[in-house]
Amino acid sequence: MKTALIAGSSGLIGGSLIQYLLESDNYKKVISLVRRPSNLSHPKLDEQIIDFDQLNQFFTQVKVDDVFCCLGTTIKTAGSQEAFTKVDYTYVCDLASWADDHQCKLFSVVSSVGAKAETPNFYLRTKGHMEAQIAKSAIPSIHIFRPSLLLGQRNEFRFGEKLSEKIMKILNPIMIGSLRKYRSIQAKEVAKAMYNQAQTNIRSTIVFEGAEIK
Repeated sequence: MKTALIAGSSGLIGGSLIQYLLESDNYKKVISLVRRPSNLSHPKLDEQIIDFDQLNQFFTQVKVDDVFCCLGTTIKTAGSQEAFTKVDYTYVCDLASWADDHQCKLFSVVSSVGAKAETPNFYLRTKGHMEAQIAKSAIPSIHIFRPSLLLGQRNEFRFGEKLSEKIMKILNPIMIGSLRKYRSIQAKEVAKAMYNQAQTNIRSTIVFEGAEIK
């Protein structure tokens, strides 16, 4: 059986993904990197409170096979583009570097539909640069998931996202062809896809975007 490491388990996707990992017979141990205690308890769970600014100092005697990165924030929550970049680029890339250094077999990460390094959109450009950076690593399997608007029960109320959810529920059925990838998706579906794809053992860098996430 394998050992998994997850960062971002308090988020919408991460919260579902860690449950899949803990309930799986394929993993004997799940290490969760958190900034503060989650109050989650499970015999397989090894919760480690860390400073993500010092991620390179994190050490575990257990050999980690699969790394799942669900780190992410919004510019509004972060407070500035610089703070956003630290979470969505620096922390993610640092975790990929850690996984590379520790010879992990898989790095699975959440990005965004439309991510592209050459775009004037700051959010999508940051995601694009992140993807390009982690693709440079020697990790055998890199899975990049690019969902559109995420649906699910959030810990905080976001009016704009709630409004977008209602609009997307109306638009989803008519978004076909090239627009299909922009359909909203349940966060738990992304989490399930991340888990399932991790069991394929395909050694390659694969991007799952929009409707391809399943």
